[in-house]
Amino acid sequence: MSHVQDKNTRYFVDINLSNLKVIHCGFSQKEALDKGRQIDSSIHRLFVTKGQYAKFVVRCADDLRTVMDE
Repeated sequence: MSHVQDKNTRYFVDINLSNLKVIHCGFSQKEALDKGRQIDSSIHRLFVTKGQYAKFVVRCADDLRTVMDE
């Protein structure tokens, strides 16, 4: 499935606060993100710019393979 990337796309990294590990990273349209509110208080969603997200993914591609959106 191909994700649309446009001016309404928001990039994020979800971090488990108990062990500080990345549990998910991806992007979505801002309308689908519920304004960043988290249901689970043990997870923090960190929003990043498109450039920061791209550098993060390139730098950590092997380690992120299991937690990245396809």
